Amino acid sequence: MAQLKEILRKIKSVQSTQKTTKAMKLVSTAKLRRAEEVARRSRAYAEKLNSVILDIAFQLRAIKGENEESIFFKPVTGKVVDILFITADKGLCGGFNSQTIKTVRNLRDELIEQGYQVRLRAIGKKGIEFFRFKQIDLLTAYTGVSSAPNYEKAQAIINEAVADFVAGKTNQIILVYNGYKNMITQELKQQTLLPVTLVERRHDERAQIIKEHINVKSSMKFEPKDEEEEILDTMIQKYIEYNLYYALVDSLAAEHSARMQAMDAATRNAKEMVNSLTINYNKARQESITTELVEIISGMEALR
Repeated sequence: MAQLKEILRKIKSVQSTQKTTKAMKLVSTAKLRRAEEVARRSRAYAEKLNSVILDIAFQLRAIKGENEESIFFKPVTGKVVDILFITADKGLCGGFNSQTIKTVRNLRDELIEQGYQVRLRAIGKKGIEFFRFKQIDLLTAYTGVSSAPNYEKAQAIINEAVADFVAGKTNQIILVYNGYKNMITQELKQQTLLPVTLVERRHDERAQIIKEHINVKSSMKFEPKDEEEEILDTMIQKYIEYNLYYALVDSLAAEHSARMQAMDAATRNAKEMVNSLTINYNKARQESITTELVEIISGMEALR
């Protein structure tokens, strides 16, 4: 009887867990739909902003040449790198956080081996807890941002890193996070925020224009009195701010996707465990009944 009670207790405990994981899956699914739509709109805006900045940068390079470019475009010359990474504030989302943490650790180790000084800027409770447990110093640590991203928070975080870049305290800013690819897949992303890299356009016309230092054919035109560099620097600042905001939104969508999958797997596992425990319970109950029948028959035989 004691064995039967123990199995029943386990069945009830697993069933309770199954209800919880199923509810968490439904919550994550609902949150994912909203986060996915925000990420989709943010991605479209970020791509357009990137295109506009490239147009302005190409025009300025064509007019003034590479030697007079903005500080944000200067190639890396120093040995100080800031790694800004995003993890979740909560767990129960499979390998979502561990993948980002592993990538950051590997990148940090590689850069240190190459002689770089690496500073870590952490967003998200899980990443902060891990590196503090490993006694690895964090330059900055932010919680409550990855779970509820907004532009003002992203602006405050990245402006601190940009100020260090402009002041020469750091020479490169790398962003690492786990982004949303689709409902069942997350994609680890690594992006150099600063210095901004001018990717050559596919069209030969662009390359030729830059080479010959003539004006780029674009819908944007500078008036002679325009402060071109000031315009570009302002737009790059907005571009970097929005890239971090988009990364936060993208990471949140990926987090909900990962948690939805993790809770779905946990629910299925709980169901399989309940079935297994039920079979064990029926077997134990059958054995108990058989033992009782044997004892009854044995007692009746003894009375004869």
